[in-house]
Amino acid sequence: MAEEIQAADGMLAAVAGAELEAIAEQIRALRMRAGAVLERARRDAALHRARCRFRKQPGRVYHLYREPSGQLYFSLLSPDDWRGRPPHPFEGSYRLELDLSWTPAAEIAERDRSRAASRRLLEP
Repeated sequence: MAEEIQAADGMLAAVAGAELEAIAEQIRALRMRAGAVLERARRDAALHRARCRFRKQPGRVYHLYREPSGQLYFSLLSPDDWRGRPPHPFEGSYRLELDLSWTPAAEIAERDRSRAASRRLLEP
């Protein structure tokens, strides 16, 4: 009987330890995800503060440049439109989303694929 109790205690400790390890891994993953969310929020806030002399429309791609003063500004013209010689250093291209977040140009295709997959899951 004592051996059975000892074996049960050992098994319960192993199971609890495995569950706690799984929870710890989930916490680490959530911490990393939270960090990514905060970083995107900081980037999006900074992009919304960039100077812009036109009305921004969701769904369009805008090109970000930095003046010598450090001021960021959006342009409708890409570096290619400037024949590769823009007037100021190019900082990146971003698409303004419907939720007013910004997607870097390099991530647009993946974001569109992800949204399409999500829409398909929600279809009746």
